[in-house]
Amino acid sequence: MTTALVVALLLDALLGEPRWLWTRLPHPAVLAGRAVGALDRQLNQGRNRRAKGVLALTFLLAAALALGAALAALPGQLAEIVVTAILLAQRSLSDHVRQVANTLRLSLPDGRASVAMIVGRDTAAMDEAAVARAAIESAAENLSDGVTAPAFWFLLGGLPALVAYKAVNTADSMIGHRTPRHAAFGWASARLDDLLNLVPARLTALLIWLAAGAPRHWRGFFADANRHRSPNAGWPEAAMARAIDTALAGPRSYGGTLTDDPFVHPVGGRSPGPAEIDSAARILWRSWAIGLGALALSTLI
Repeated sequence: MTTALVVALLLDALLGEPRWLWTRLPHPAVLAGRAVGALDRQLNQGRNRRAKGVLALTFLLAAALALGAALAALPGQLAEIVVTAILLAQRSLSDHVRQVANTLRLSLPDGRASVAMIVGRDTAAMDEAAVARAAIESAAENLSDGVTAPAFWFLLGGLPALVAYKAVNTADSMIGHRTPRHAAFGWASARLDDLLNLVPARLTALLIWLAAGAPRHWRGFFADANRHRSPNAGWPEAAMARAIDTALAGPRSYGGTLTDDPFVHPVGGRSPGPAEIDSAARILWRSWAIGLGALALSTLI
């Protein structure tokens, strides 16, 4: 299984998400999103919405586990490797993050348009520093959600666990928000996503720390990670903040409402730009390489 994961990581890094393929076929994430959307429309109404959300998540998990098991039962390892590579996101994450840096160099509106493709916050009034922070935070958080966590669950439970994780993560991104519509219905999805990312988020922070050269003086890291609004995203974000010496998080706007979130690594630089985004992208690849090396080494022991 470890060998299959190593090959899948290399395949994802080489090919990413080929346009020629996903313009002709629906991406698995799109299919998962459609399933979550259908469940939301059908069940998220009337009374007992939390119980209905649990029912929706149970159905989604059962379908994901069954699909993963069916794919794993195919002869040989080719299907397993290809599906795993598709469900990893290292190359696409790096490409999207670098795109923000490149467009931000052209103009602020171009940078805003690029970062709007990878974050859910309001982008229309962002200055250059806010665009850069959003891209860097997305890089750190999605290294965990899109690479470390899928790899972790594949190692623990093969394709069924990997497909189930991606289904839960998709549900959390769509209905796991504390909005009037989804606070109750998405509760189960949000809590299960928190649980599934508990270990991967901390492993990602470790990888980023190693990628930064394992510096000794990261005073305040644990406090920053635990002050973050998310029980998991704070760990890779706090690690990335120190790796590139940039203050992250802080106040940001969602749906026209400004949050009062504290800064992560508040003594770091407050005016990041394209150069800091590029530094974060390099950390992404160093972290990936360290993880890949550890996996490859484990196959030889």
